[in-house]
Amino acid sequence: MKISNVTLRRRLFWMLVILAVLFISLIVRLAYVQLGQGDKLSAEAEDLWRRNIPVTAKRGEIQDRNGTVLAYNVTSPTVMAVPVQIKDKEATARALAPLLDMSEESILKSIKKQQMIVLLKPGGRKITMEKAQKIRDLNLPGIVVAEDNKRYYPFGDFAAHILGFTGIDNQGLTGVEQKYDDKLKGINGSISFLSDAAGRLMPGSSEKYSKPKDGLNLQLTIDKNIQSIMERELDQTMVKYQANGAWSIAMDPNTGEILAMASRPGYEPGNYKEYPSEVYNRNLPIWMTYEPGSTFKIITLAASLQEKKVDLKNERFFDPGFAKVAGASLRCWKRGGHGSQTFLQVVENSCNPGFVELGQRLGKETLFSYIRNFGFGTKTGIDLNGEENGILFKLSQVGPVELATTAFGQGVSVTPIQQVAAVSAAINGGKLYKPHVAKAWVNPDTGSVVENIEPELVRQVISEDTSRQVREALESVVANGTGGNAFIDGYRVGGKTGTAQKVINGHYSASEHIVSFIGFAPADDPKIIVYTAVDNPKGIQFGGVVAAPIVQNILEDALHVMNVPPRKDQMNKKYKYGETPIVTVPDLVGATVQDLYEDLNMNFMLAKSGSGNVVINQAPKPGARVPKGSTIRIYLGNMDEESDSHSHQGQ
Repeated sequence: MKISNVTLRRRLFWMLVILAVLFISLIVRLAYVQLGQGDKLSAEAEDLWRRNIPVTAKRGEIQDRNGTVLAYNVTSPTVMAVPVQIKDKEATARALAPLLDMSEESILKSIKKQQMIVLLKPGGRKITMEKAQKIRDLNLPGIVVAEDNKRYYPFGDFAAHILGFTGIDNQGLTGVEQKYDDKLKGINGSISFLSDAAGRLMPGSSEKYSKPKDGLNLQLTIDKNIQSIMERELDQTMVKYQANGAWSIAMDPNTGEILAMASRPGYEPGNYKEYPSEVYNRNLPIWMTYEPGSTFKIITLAASLQEKKVDLKNERFFDPGFAKVAGASLRCWKRGGHGSQTFLQVVENSCNPGFVELGQRLGKETLFSYIRNFGFGTKTGIDLNGEENGILFKLSQVGPVELATTAFGQGVSVTPIQQVAAVSAAINGGKLYKPHVAKAWVNPDTGSVVENIEPELVRQVISEDTSRQVREALESVVANGTGGNAFIDGYRVGGKTGTAQKVINGHYSASEHIVSFIGFAPADDPKIIVYTAVDNPKGIQFGGVVAAPIVQNILEDALHVMNVPPRKDQMNKKYKYGETPIVTVPDLVGATVQDLYEDLNMNFMLAKSGSGNVVINQAPKPGARVPKGSTIRIYLGNMDEESDSHSHQGQ
């Protein structure tokens, strides 16, 4: 059958139309892909070709309040593999195994992964510079030694529970390293390049470097010198008393800034894996909960004064040695009791029956209201993880006996940091502050302060006048009462002892105690408060005997570090039998030998040097404070030499 020319031409026409439509569609599609989707497709292609080698950001330094660096970074290279670039995987694994302390099988398994970049771990993480150079010298295709860093703690176990430590990926695991990990860790950078399927650098392309953003430096409230003093005392305590543990906190009572915090046993953050987990996971000053004992009486005292339930100086109380409450006999620590005494002496003597009386005058609603307002029963909110709440009686469960025992610190469970915050409020004018260890965030490049952490006032608990009375009473405890071992000549010190039976298997132990002392100075204008507790010391277990001298040593040295000058207006100490009084050295220059033998009392011994009949010089100098019975060396000469001596001293 013949096809006509007309039909043929019609078919050719429609074929041309269809081809034209297809061609136009192709042109439109190409234009759309090229112009509309070009950037997106180019980016996707580049993502397929691009290889990224991470560059770790430097973790921010941690410093004390004066800028001393307590934690910083040291270069510690890490080995990575680009699997597609490794031609002979078996030979590569064989060469790396002895250097990375890994088996050939584990390395081979890693470098056969279908990934762009593989970390050769654990052996290739944070290796030494020497080992890194040996690996570079092998010049193995596809093996990259990238710059990395790890944490270094230059002072060993110093402030370990505050600082904490980091993991293999520089992530904070405990302490402020964990609490402030997001600000310390920074943002990683990278070196990226375009590579073909064989891992070769693509012609015409270049490496692209994204600079890492280093983490911020953290300045702590901690004073390295005060922290060192505290740790020295705790170390000596553990040796001297063979205790189960010991912990201490020093704080500025006017701001909540922690000046030092330590506990024993301790550990080294750089080698934390060598210690039991309970040592590095438990920061005892904020984690440990126990009955506080007599240090808690400060709260009962403050509440009683604020509610005007007692007149310390003019009201008397008779202590027979016990208090009968709802059929229970609550004994005083002194067998036979203290007899008739003022309520100030009740505080000085830490007399349990006297505080039972104060608790009964307050009543359970009022006393427990003050206890909660002082911060007990809830976390202080300190910026460290692991803080505990403590335990208080529910008000519905408080009967006469529970009220009585709570008043002198038994039957409640508190943390050391709660006690420090609460007593600070009792002595600083009545203000409860939130404790904190972070002071400021600093830009690592410019050194400028990015953010200051300001003191945070929680609430006003008692009045300024009540707080003044509490300070005076606690100063009297140190000068005249159970806190005598915390007395510091030249400084006004206030404080309170604590001795609490440990609860073991639900029962009070007759032989194990936690002994404590909380002290502050200067008593009329507190600049520092220190709490120390010792768990089950061997031998005599009393807070005034064991813990008070520790606090005394910490306070005395810390006051010198803080440049707080000594004064002469302190309360006179009531010396006990066997204690040596501190006396003032008189001015003996100009006195004759005959004057000395006639006038000098028995406070001193004399040692003579030189010839003559007149004292021309002396050591120690006039006004110095020394133990009674100390030796004064006098230098004898004639009257002319005395005049010369005075003229030289004037120069």
